[in-house]
Amino acid sequence: MQRSSAMRLNVTKTYNYMFLKEKITLTVVACLMAQPAQPNSSRPMRIVTGGTGGGNDFLSRILAQGLTQLRGQQVIVDNRPSGVIPGEIVMRSAPDGHTLVVYGSSFWTASLLQETPFDPIRDFTPVTLAAFTPNVVVIHPSLVASSIAELIALMKSKPGAFNYGTSGTGSANHLAGELFKVMAGVNLVRINYKGPGQAISDLMAGQVQVMFATATAGLTQARAGKLRALAVTSAKPSALAPELPTVAAAGLPGYEAVSPYGIYGPARMPVALVDGLHRDILAILQRADSKTRLFAAGIEIVGSTPAQLTAAMKADQAKFGKIIKEAGIKVE
Repeated sequence: MQRSSAMRLNVTKTYNYMFLKEKITLTVVACLMAQPAQPNSSRPMRIVTGGTGGGNDFLSRILAQGLTQLRGQQVIVDNRPSGVIPGEIVMRSAPDGHTLVVYGSSFWTASLLQETPFDPIRDFTPVTLAAFTPNVVVIHPSLVASSIAELIALMKSKPGAFNYGTSGTGSANHLAGELFKVMAGVNLVRINYKGPGQAISDLMAGQVQVMFATATAGLTQARAGKLRALAVTSAKPSALAPELPTVAAAGLPGYEAVSPYGIYGPARMPVALVDGLHRDILAILQRADSKTRLFAAGIEIVGSTPAQLTAAMKADQAKFGKIIKEAGIKVE
């Protein structure tokens, strides 16, 4: 796939999640000084998310536990098959603050890949961009490359000779790989797997040579000597992997592709309800035990305003929409 100058301009104007973290510091402090919102009824709250396991489920359970303690109101996690189902359930729920959805970027990129019953901007009320997970570029140790610049040079010397593994069409690691291909101007062949575990296993076995893996999976195997980690995909260095540079700094300026976790309610939620949820969720995210548990799972806390979540969604839709259209990516 060839890179055009217009594409270069658009993909380098990526939404900077780490910059967002810095900008919201004062917001977090102000929110934590406020009193927690009072529960508006004894009826249980529900957090709808994807299947059990993974970042969405893990974050949902931390929030459910924290909200239950903070509000004195039972909060349950409702796991549904990953895809459009969690969003459709919340879209059709009453905007009374009792139903939320926790989901990653596939929530707002799904409509770019297939027909969906909802519009992620129109049909939901943003609460906060709670956190994100940086991906890690990991390669098989047999590749003669110790940096992103060297990896790009190697790929350009042998177009189409190298594969990268993904865990689903439109997944964060898939879009990270496609963005890399466009910005680097390389022909990297995609091999899709049913899940990240199988992709990582084949990477270690040398069946594929590259993967834009989650921080936990990629770093675990790299630190065990089974893979070589080259860089993180966040815009700024990550505390999860302080030894690694960013892709942008290591050879591909402007590159950023992370896995965000957004929290939303149905459309037309009253401002007072949104403000109360936002305040309580930020308080939970800033607790020491929450920080420890999320960090151990490879998740970095953000805690944005609702408006900043909307801005992140729109920026990602613009950036990856171009990638998806040019590559002809569709959910099969």
